[in-house]
Amino acid sequence: MFSVTLRCLGRQVHQQNKSLAPLFTYSKNGLNTEATFDTKPFKLHKLEEGPATTVTLSRQDALKYYKDMQMIRRMETAAGNLYKEKIIRGFCHLYSGQEACCVGMRASMRSYDAVITAYRAHGWTYIMGVDAVGVLAELTGRSTGCARGKGGSMHMYVKNFYGGNGIVGAQQPLGAGIALALKYQGTDGVCLTLYGDGAANQGQLYEAMNMAQLWKLPVIFICENNGYGMGTSVDRASASTAYYTRGDYVPGIWVDGMDVLAVREATRFAIDHCATGKGPMVMEVVTYRYSGHSMSDPGTSYRSRDEIQEVRQTRDPITGFRERMLSTDLATADELKDIDQNVRQVIDDAVKRAKSDKEIGLDELTADIMSNPIDTRVRGVTAFDTLTHKRIGPAVNS
Repeated sequence: MFSVTLRCLGRQVHQQNKSLAPLFTYSKNGLNTEATFDTKPFKLHKLEEGPATTVTLSRQDALKYYKDMQMIRRMETAAGNLYKEKIIRGFCHLYSGQEACCVGMRASMRSYDAVITAYRAHGWTYIMGVDAVGVLAELTGRSTGCARGKGGSMHMYVKNFYGGNGIVGAQQPLGAGIALALKYQGTDGVCLTLYGDGAANQGQLYEAMNMAQLWKLPVIFICENNGYGMGTSVDRASASTAYYTRGDYVPGIWVDGMDVLAVREATRFAIDHCATGKGPMVMEVVTYRYSGHSMSDPGTSYRSRDEIQEVRQTRDPITGFRERMLSTDLATADELKDIDQNVRQVIDDAVKRAKSDKEIGLDELTADIMSNPIDTRVRGVTAFDTLTHKRIGPAVNS
């Protein structure tokens, strides 16, 4: 069962983390400007070599990764509280526990690379450039939200981020299409197409992989394997849980998704592969979500509280990274405490805005639903009741 495998993996990673001492450091003003670590080995499919398992981390990058992961963790905690207060309505899928995935991937992306993901999209929205107010206000339906409150939890967008998608697996062929567009544009841009283990059995994924391989599209199909598709463990849902191999003819790589540095290096490797005309790649990042599938799921009917607690204690991406920073003198405890306090203040202020900012008026009901409409008439309740489309903001990614 998945929980037994998880406990064994947790103990192995915990023991390994103790041995991940820096290979070298360079000291300046009492603090090291960089340190070098060993990551957990990558598993490869149809690849002769993979990313280096010895990685160098600068102090500047370390502080940024730590702050970004803390911001996402704190923001998701705030979102959960707002949902419990019934200020956020509808669906709400939290990213807590998976922060190393988006932070590590973003660290290796170029400015013109693209991302499309599923409905667990808050962390990605933030890391792609929307501030905490833009995310939380969108969740509460306010005009200061990144989609002016009309998108909600699943539908947030910003430049080169094609949002969350509410239909299971719908983003998989869309990601291949974005990669095709990038290829047409003549750049070496790559599209990161993310989906969960629960969507890994979708037929459209394999159709998209087939086309991507035939046309050598620059797309990375990334399975964020958090162990459960809704309330069903991977062992009960998939005949093969080695998701990185399931592209068959498409090369694949397995990554420890709780290690931001491993994710960063694997993403850099995959981007280099796709950007040089070699076609698509599959990447499986093994991670864990602390909350239920969505806010309506308590998350403890199909797994034990002990299992969740063990992951928090042995594999948490933030505390593990914090220990690395402190043990190598990349930062002081006081510095990290200051970051924590700053993050708390930013999120507290964002929550106030998300509660108090105005909602949009009914006149915006048909605003910004089309990029270049030929006909500005929009059907109302009946075919005889027409409304008029209007433009308020610029079209994102049009």
